[in-house]
Order: sequence, then structure tokens, then C-alpha cells
Amino acid sequence: MPPTYTRSGGRPLLMTEPAKPSRVFPHAMLREIYEQPSVMLETVRRNVAGDTLFPDMLQPIENALFAFKKIIIAASGSSRHAGLVGEILMEDLAGVAVDVEYASEYCYRSTHAGADPIVLVITQSGETADTIAAQREAANRGAKTIAISNVAVSTIVREASAALHTHAGVEKAVPATKSFTTQLTVLYLFALFLARKRGRMTSEVTRVHLDRLAKIPALIDNSLATWEAQTLAIAKLHKNAKAFMFLGRGVHYAIAREGALKLKEVSYVHAEGLPTGEMRHGPSALVDENLPVVMLATHDPADPDSVLRHRKTLIVLEYVKSRGGQPVVIASEGDSEVAAITEHVISVPAAVELLLPMLEVVPLQLFSYHFAVLNGANVDSPRNLAKAVVTE
Repeated sequence: MPPTYTRSGGRPLLMTEPAKPSRVFPHAMLREIYEQPSVMLETVRRNVAGDTLFPDMLQPIENALFAFKKIIIAASGSSRHAGLVGEILMEDLAGVAVDVEYASEYCYRSTHAGADPIVLVITQSGETADTIAAQREAANRGAKTIAISNVAVSTIVREASAALHTHAGVEKAVPATKSFTTQLTVLYLFALFLARKRGRMTSEVTRVHLDRLAKIPALIDNSLATWEAQTLAIAKLHKNAKAFMFLGRGVHYAIAREGALKLKEVSYVHAEGLPTGEMRHGPSALVDENLPVVMLATHDPADPDSVLRHRKTLIVLEYVKSRGGQPVVIASEGDSEVAAITEHVISVPAAVELLLPMLEVVPLQLFSYHFAVLNGANVDSPRNLAKAVVTE
């Protein structure tokens, strides 16, 4: 029987339980990629009760949630990329002004930048030195802080005004995979919370969003085997590449950056994530037959803005192809326009625009994994990296 969490009135919101990984994985990174559907589901379960998002978790800053003028997100690495997605989620769904800072830079920014903010800090470990420093500086400036962390007993949680927990479980591999997608899950829920709090979304509309979110883990689970085969084949094709370019528009730009970070973390090959529209403003000089260009070209046909961005992305894809570039495209299922331009297409299931990042990041993780393994890198413990950066 599938698990449920209940709405008021006893009506259940069904959530399909993804199958737990049963195979023996050669690396923790690959196992943790496969664990993502179940931990995303657990993150929703633990943060939603009936019609209530984050029951009691934000109660300590209830007054600030009515009075704040903007949100500042401070984070580093993959957590900052999650924050970039969160920025668009909160602005589009809740109408909230959001700035995203590098945690390492926040302390040195003007103390007069904005009035009455809430500062949201994101860190998997809860012990990231730059992020803790940013949170302490925010508190010194009189701001309320919200920590998003995977570790409930951690410095950042202890010192925050309020805390929201991801429930990814222990992540043994240094590269963030399941901790990243659970951060996206919490940020999506937080955007819905703000939309309800600010009167921009009815309870019925919130339920529609929750229904859509509840389907994402099963969509990932059902696609993992196909994505793994496809990404392994593409990794073999580009095994000798020395650099990669990742491109994405709108909310997908953050995922392009995350895909590039993941690849360079685990394989030691240079990769850069850029907004798709910026490629022709200089970086196009790099495009030739030796440069794989990974493009995020997913879209929601029911969203006019998403359709427009997709059409603009197709123009850039054609440009890359015409210049001898080697495009690898993450596209929505059934996208015949992308398939007509390039043969190297990885398809993700249909979803609304703001949920597509949770789907498209997973094949990018798998591609980074296979490319690194093929090149003999230690994917679980890459050189010069640690799970938590505890010194500035």
C-alpha cells in the first residue's frame, strides 16, 4: 500500500514509494544518486502535515515572516546553486524579492543593503565555515535567520532563528547529489509556504503544487536505469574531452552551473556553467569539434514563458551545431525539435517548469559519475575536497 500524508478532512494525498536500491553499487556516489527518489519523498513527508507546511518549524520567527521586505540567501558550492533555484521559486510563486550571495562574500557586503531581510543559509553539513560566518553576521545586523541543513544537530541549526531540515540521510560521497535534490525539495516547499502566508496562493492551488511535487520521486525512479545507460554511452563518446560548457536558461541556469561543478569536482576536467543567452557574448569563441556543450532544453508546453525560452534555446543549439560543436541535450520527452538537430539527447519526463530542475539534474550527476570513473578518478573522495569546508 503506498504511503500517504493526509489533508484536513481526512482526504489523503497519495505518494508513490520508489523502490529502494537493491543492487550492489561500486561507489557511494552512484548509490546516493539512486537513493534520491526515496529521500526526496521522505523530505516531503517530514515537512508537510495535512494542509500545513513546516508545522511548528517556522513558529519562532512568525512575526518576522509577516514583516520582512526581502530574503537573502547565503550559501556556497552546490548549496548556492540550490539557492539560485530557490530565488526563482520564491519570486515566481510567492512574489518575494530574493538576492543570492556567496556565503564567503556576504560578510563584506554593505551593511546598508536592504532593510528587514530574512537571511536563509543553506549547507548540507551545517558546519560550513563561510556559511556560519554569514549567518553570524546576519544576526549581528539584526536579521532573523533560517537554516536549511541535512544535519539536525549542527552549528548552523543551533544558531539559527529557525531551521528546516532535509532528510537525505548520511551522504558519504564528497560530491553533493541527494543532499542537493532534497535542498531543492525544501526550497520548493518553502516557496509554497511563503505564497500561502502572503495570500498569493489558495489552499486548493497549494494542493495542486504538492500533488505535482509528490509525483517527481517516482518519475526519477522510473528513469534512472535509462539515464544511466544513456549517460554512460555519452561519457564514453567524450571520454577524452578536456573541457565542457553547460548552458541553461531561467531556473535551468542554476542546474547548468551545478552540472559543471559536479563534473569538475569528480573528474578534474574544466567545466563552465553559463546562461544560454550569454554563450554568444564571448564564450562562443571556444566552440569547436573538441568542445562538448551540454544544453538544458527542457520546457513546459503549457507555460508560454517556458515555450519562449525553449525556442531561444533551439536557436543557440543550432548555432553550436553549425560551428562544429558537440551538443549533448537534456530535453523533455517527445521533443522532436531537439531530436531533429542533434542525436545526443537525454529525455526527462514531462513536468511543470519549476519542477524540471529536480529531474534534469539527475542525468547530469550520472554523466559526471561515469565520465570520472572512465578517467580513473576517485568519485567518492576527489582530491583537495572535503565533505564540509570548516575553515575559511
